[in-house]
Parts: sequence; structure tokens; C-alpha cells
Amino acid sequence: MMHFGYTMMTEQAGPRELVDHVVEAERVGFDFSVMSDHSFPWLKAQGHAPYAWSVLGAAAQATSRIPLMSFVTCPTFRYHPAVIAQKAATVQLLSEGRFRLGLGSGENLNEHIVGEGWPSARVRLDMLEEAVEIIRALFTGEYVTHHGPHFRIDDAKLWDLPDTAPPVGIAVSGPRSCELAGHHADLLIATEPERELVDAFDEHGGAGKPRIGQLPLCYDTDRDAAVERAHEQFRWALGGWRVNAELPLPAGFAQASAAVRPEDVAREIPCGDDTYAVVDAVRPYAEAGFTDLALVQVGGEHQLSFLHWAESTLLPALRKI
Repeated sequence: MMHFGYTMMTEQAGPRELVDHVVEAERVGFDFSVMSDHSFPWLKAQGHAPYAWSVLGAAAQATSRIPLMSFVTCPTFRYHPAVIAQKAATVQLLSEGRFRLGLGSGENLNEHIVGEGWPSARVRLDMLEEAVEIIRALFTGEYVTHHGPHFRIDDAKLWDLPDTAPPVGIAVSGPRSCELAGHHADLLIATEPERELVDAFDEHGGAGKPRIGQLPLCYDTDRDAAVERAHEQFRWALGGWRVNAELPLPAGFAQASAAVRPEDVAREIPCGDDTYAVVDAVRPYAEAGFTDLALVQVGGEHQLSFLHWAESTLLPALRKI
């Protein structure tokens, strides 16, 4: 049976609200939660970008059951992999073993702020692979010294380690990232229900491991209002990974999505309160072999109404898939 998660979107709510939302998501019965890790929203209309790791620590203390996950963190530009290892170990301790570390090669939108440039996807994936190896080594609790092509570590060690290291997920979008994830990850992360990604992950060692997807939706009893909100805040999502990974600022996303119409967004994102529309959007993930699916409710101020609908109507329907 597929597990359904709740997404804490740092781009559309402040830190205290995000914690309140995940507490309610735990109460209504979501199986897990994930959290984005951005320094910018994609569009100015979203309006937020709090520090995800502080919120994860607060969420770990405010909840008692629901698993937490970074979805995803880039461990190569804004954050050094040794710092990521320490953060992940600490959140795993605070959450008493409920944390999963989701990693990816990053987006220029978030990583440009440290002024290190934005190399090709091939280089970014090489950096990610080296970073994962460093993080894994630090999770052993041993001293780590590493002088590699992209990172240098001198006598690093984690002094507060959980009994079980956080499982590591890697976000994929093509053959090279699937190969990397199959070799190094405990679970696959993808935002599209593409069977070829799952098959490539399995081919390189991922068979039998969890596969986590993500699906945006925009709940509202007024469908027109839902479509308007989804267009205002989530039209960027129709650009695709190859575009979205490269743009450096919200203004670029606004310009790139200027020709996207509300009806274009409504074809891709379930809008309104039609449970069956969401069920239909979920089915391709199940058919592609995903074991877990994190739902994204578009609009920070509409999270509680969505969560109440999920409790009474949506989750019972999804669990029948």
C-alpha cells in the first residue's frame, strides 16, 4: 500500500506556521512529512524562505510520530557536506529516529547566493556523489580526512550520533542521477511519475528500496479560486527540471512562466475539492512503482482547510488505491 505524506513548503509559509501545519498533519493521519530547503521562493507571490533546518528541529520537538525529511537539501554549495552530516545527525537525535536525509544536486535559485558559480549538471552530480560519500563516512563516528576533487575535510568527526544513521535519499531526473542513487541511496526521490527512473534506480542497486514522489494540488471549495491560486503561485512548476534548475531568481521564474495560462496549470495540478481528480493524479505514481507520495497543498494560508479535508475525505479515498 502506498504511503501518503504532507509537504512543509518553506516557500509559502513562515517558520511557526510550518511547525503548526506539520503538527496538524500528524494529527490527521499523514504517514510522513517532507520539507523543502530553499533560500528563495520560486515566485514572489509565494513570499517565504525560512531556514529549513531550524524548522526541522522545532518540528522534531513538536511532533511525536510523523517521520520528517529534507526534500531536498543540496550538500555542495550553500552547505558543506560535513555540516550537512552534523545537521542530519542532530535532527535524527531530536526526532528519536524519525528523520530521513533527502539530497539533490541543487537549483541555481538557492545555491547562487554563496557566489561560487553554477557548473554543468555533470559537475554538480560529481560533487553530489563525493558529498554523499563524505556524509556516509561521518555517520560512522570516525575521524574523517578527505582531499577530493571538490571537497576537503581535515579531521572531522561527529560527536553526537544517533543509534541509527538517517537513511539517505537522492533526487533523480535522468540516467546519471539514477545510477548515483542506485549505488549510494537508501531511497529514491523524484517529482515525476516516470517508470524509467524507477527502473534505472533498480538496475543500479535500488531494487526493493522505497521510492518517494511528490504531487502538488490546490484544494478549495471554490474551484475557480483554486485555479487562480495555483496559477499565481505554482505556474513555475510547468517549466520542467532542466529549466527550473538553472534560473537564479524569482524574476526569472516569473518571466519564464509568463505565457502559462490558468487553464494550463489546471490541467497539470488538481484544483478544487474533487477527490477523484486527486486519485486520478496519484495513480500514475502507483503504476510507476512509487511506494510513497508527498502531497503539496498550494497556498500557505490554506493548509489547515486542506488538512481537515484530507482527514475527512482525501486520505480515506487515497488509501483505497
